[in-house]
Amino acid sequence: MVIVDLSDTAHQPAFRPDEALGAGIDGAQQGDIGRLLTAHNIAAMRSAGLRPLTYRLRTELGIQVWHWNPVGRWSDPARKQGYWISSDRLGPPIKLSWGYNLPRRGDTVDNANNVDYSRLTDGDKATFWKSNPYLDPTVLHDGETHPQWLIVRLNGAKPIDAAQIDWAEPYATHFEVQYWTGQTDYDGNGRWVTFPHGRVTQGKGGQSAIRLAETPVTTQWIRVLLESASGTAPAGSKDWRDRAGFAVREVAFGRERTDGSLDDAVVHAASHDGQTWAHVSSTDPWHRAIDRDKDLEQVGIDRIFANGLGNGLPIMMPTGLLFDTPENVEAELRYLMRRRYPMTRVELGEEPDGQYGVPADYGALYLSVLDRLKPIAPKIQFGGPSLQSAYSETTMLPETPGSWNRWFADYLKRRKRLHDIAFLSFEFYPFDDICGDIHAKLVEQDGMLREVMNRFAQDGFPAKTPKIISEYGFSAYSGRAMSEMPSALLMANIVGRWLSLGGETAYMFGYGPNVPSNQHEPCAGFGNMMLHQADENGQADKPMPSYFTARLLTNAWTVPGHGLHRLARTSIEGVPQAKVAAFSVVRPDHRLAVMLINRSPDQAYRFAIRTKAGTPIKGPAQVYGYGPAQYAWADLGAKSHPLRTEPPEHHATQAGPVELVVPADSIVVAVMPPG
Repeated sequence: MVIVDLSDTAHQPAFRPDEALGAGIDGAQQGDIGRLLTAHNIAAMRSAGLRPLTYRLRTELGIQVWHWNPVGRWSDPARKQGYWISSDRLGPPIKLSWGYNLPRRGDTVDNANNVDYSRLTDGDKATFWKSNPYLDPTVLHDGETHPQWLIVRLNGAKPIDAAQIDWAEPYATHFEVQYWTGQTDYDGNGRWVTFPHGRVTQGKGGQSAIRLAETPVTTQWIRVLLESASGTAPAGSKDWRDRAGFAVREVAFGRERTDGSLDDAVVHAASHDGQTWAHVSSTDPWHRAIDRDKDLEQVGIDRIFANGLGNGLPIMMPTGLLFDTPENVEAELRYLMRRRYPMTRVELGEEPDGQYGVPADYGALYLSVLDRLKPIAPKIQFGGPSLQSAYSETTMLPETPGSWNRWFADYLKRRKRLHDIAFLSFEFYPFDDICGDIHAKLVEQDGMLREVMNRFAQDGFPAKTPKIISEYGFSAYSGRAMSEMPSALLMANIVGRWLSLGGETAYMFGYGPNVPSNQHEPCAGFGNMMLHQADENGQADKPMPSYFTARLLTNAWTVPGHGLHRLARTSIEGVPQAKVAAFSVVRPDHRLAVMLINRSPDQAYRFAIRTKAGTPIKGPAQVYGYGPAQYAWADLGAKSHPLRTEPPEHHATQAGPVELVVPADSIVVAVMPPG
């Protein structure tokens, strides 16, 4: 039995479909934007009914600065290098834009294409890592020191008693060389301990050869904590940013030989898969014209507003932050405002927690950029940070253990500016592992979003702050489950559950057509997040389960448009182990829509629909069903494709008590008078 409580809907969460049910457009491989944004594909995407749009910024994941307008100026124009500011002057429409790799990078890996490498362990002393100059305390004036750091992970635990650090300008005058005591990088009991002779208080730059200990310490992780900087710049420099922060050319750690030389445990190579792994606290956004990533592209700002995917509604736009300059972000906002594009929300940065830096550093950059943007766009809501995960923990930061987001909130509180997060956004991909019992995982997911809401409250964010899922999907790794019926069940459950918890918006990832791939274990098979499988020309061909689920959500469960929909508390009796999820809304046409999601792979269920008082809810009803009778996937590796892909079945019932049969692996939506 399905029990719908219609007695207090006025006190339940409410939403408007043209604000709540959305999708996103991300960066793409070279040439893919043109193939994606054809009239055919745009019509196919829009037909799903997901009207709000968000623009995703891949450059922030790849340690790149975004040239959102290819026209602009360099701080060193003669050599086409330095710090870039895209032009805010109106001109020909911007159709494409690109990210530029940062040659002062210190990270071995990134979260995008991962083809670059760290300059700390590349074996080339002509290159160097430099921290973000905008985090220098002389620039921020926030009363905090914002120490920077670099970490290396050796190939297994090694005995260490000596270090060699080759400095660039500016160098550290006060720093500590430390070792990690934990068994793993996530060890909650781990601590950074300064080597017995690892504290330096009168650093002079150049090459520092340091005897760290009389007796070697065995460790796998080493950190150089950079506390005070020289404030010096290379000869001839005229840019203040050249003397802000810290710069290191190369690091080496190992055993001191009897002749005083170093038996280096660090592998030096200009390759992300050949060098000793390194990670840094921040990166200088200095770069050159030759650093453009030719393999990736972003949709041009003007093109995203002109192509119709935004449906004339406000688009949630991004800016760079961790790897950009405030001046470039300022210019972007001026440009958007001059174009008078529909826009109410802007995310500052993307996935800063996934960069495993210090939350206070992101918070400092966030507020410093925000102070520049508010006068330009006083009516815009600025927020973010589009968390990689609402569950992100700090890594190897024992000074700030636990929730990354909590420490971000704590920084804002110290500044008395928690209110300056106008909305809180995060990405939701519940399953890293998409092998095994997928249907059991669907049931497991039920409690995750409630935990997210609880976590945000524990982190210190007010309940009234709007919460947004900026991307959702099955997993960050593609596989078969994304293209089988469980993908439909998960999508419906994420949307229904998020809105029932008071979440404001959920943006689906996988808007454009795509092809099956495998980014996981072989057991995961081939599939992808996509509304349509693409043909050989990248054009939308066969509709996928997510497409028909989107149609059910936007054209059956809800009334398209801006009308207010109120959730009604809904429970189920007589079904074991939460196999069926139920979500009900009272629509603006004064009808009740009940959505039932059966996560059992082999058991159908029959339900009577009752009010809380036990009164049968009567028809006539419009009933829509989507399941294995409409869809099946041929599991053929890279050549996988739908065997059948039909729209949901639709029929009408006559007057009388409504009873619904929900087949295994299916979604049923019934629309009826509220009783």
